[in-house]
Amino acid sequence: MSEPTGKYSITMPRDIAEAARSRSGPSGLSAYVAAAVARQIERDNLSELIQVAEAEHGPIADDEVQALRDQLNQARQGQAHGGAGAA
Repeated sequence: MSEPTGKYSITMPRDIAEAARSRSGPSGLSAYVAAAVARQIERDNLSELIQVAEAEHGPIADDEVQALRDQLNQARQGQAHGGAGAA
């Protein structure tokens, strides 16, 4: 079941609107913009969550972030080579 929709008027630079329209494909500009806004809301929510976690536990060190990225990349490589259970 899809969510109820509303009609809104927004203002944006013409070049951005035209680029979005040209990339929107068969779903149309409204769906493309709605997906972009939904992704931005997810990013904003994640940023807020990170701020709360860092306030409580302190910032995450760059080497910790890199170690987790390395683990993620290894897991992806394992999946790409048929090791779906590899982590």
